[in-house]
Amino acid sequence: MKKGNISIFVPHNGCPQQCAFCNQKTITGQQQQPTPDDVVKAVETALRHKGYEYEIAFFGGSFTAIDRDYMNELLDAAAPYVKNGSVKGIRISTRPDCIDSEVLTLLKEKGVTAIELGAQSMDDAVLEANRRGHTAQDVVQAAQLVKAFGFELGLQMMTGLYLDTDDKAIATAEKIIALQPDTVRIYPTVVLKGTYLEELYDGKIYRPPTVDDAAALCTRLVPLFEKAQIKIIRLGLHASEELKKNMVAGAYHEAFGEIVQSRFLLNRVLAYPPGNYEILVNPRLVSRLKGQQKRNVYFLMEQGYNIKYTVTDKVDELRIIRK
Repeated sequence: MKKGNISIFVPHNGCPQQCAFCNQKTITGQQQQPTPDDVVKAVETALRHKGYEYEIAFFGGSFTAIDRDYMNELLDAAAPYVKNGSVKGIRISTRPDCIDSEVLTLLKEKGVTAIELGAQSMDDAVLEANRRGHTAQDVVQAAQLVKAFGFELGLQMMTGLYLDTDDKAIATAEKIIALQPDTVRIYPTVVLKGTYLEELYDGKIYRPPTVDDAAALCTRLVPLFEKAQIKIIRLGLHASEELKKNMVAGAYHEAFGEIVQSRFLLNRVLAYPPGNYEILVNPRLVSRLKGQQKRNVYFLMEQGYNIKYTVTDKVDELRIIRK
């Protein structure tokens, strides 16, 4: 069966911080808080589509920091579907400093099976500069506690934050890997209207990453997680009309994950010196090799590569032949 998420967004509800990058209503595309009835409607609608193994996912805010009665109402609406086997579990996302034994015990009782923590960075200077309100050690302690209670652990990291560097991002990835999460999400930074990062950007104090910057970095990050057998379940922010309207700058593209995969193939070509080549490419990888709007093709031409592309199913991926 295919896996599917029944996503229910709780925008910025309960979050004790206004992080430098955050305009949560823009990120989720949601303005209203969901009700228990909304949860039921979302699940019932999804369950009409057969052939999926569903998970209910509460995203968008700091779920364990919202009003406790409200949190219980949302979970109570979702829990029956876990108990009767209609869905495989409940996933929540929250801050590392909003986790303790008491709330984990409650979540366990309500049918929560997976917890994602917004680590964002494992560098304290980066966390402080971006007004996160927690430390790297808070991430370590929360992650260890989540695993000790038997939940599936997910960790989220951001790249390109204020005062971040590629080397710091690599170090963050290595520290996240050491915590042995089951899953990870990688979100390149996007500057949104109404945020502290926008002020820094307007003041020319902060230079956000471009899509190409972020994709190049992700080609270094992805292999680290793959080698550690940690599943990457998201590269880049989810698309929404609100996000598109409120984005000021930064590394946003609807097909960012595809761009990263395309960059891996580009790097294989760039391992060869400029010159004349024929590339034999499997049909399923043609668009990925050439890139979004043929950006890889034009880039290679600019760098002095003269390439003939031959599409053939006689190669599994691609073969580069120097002429």
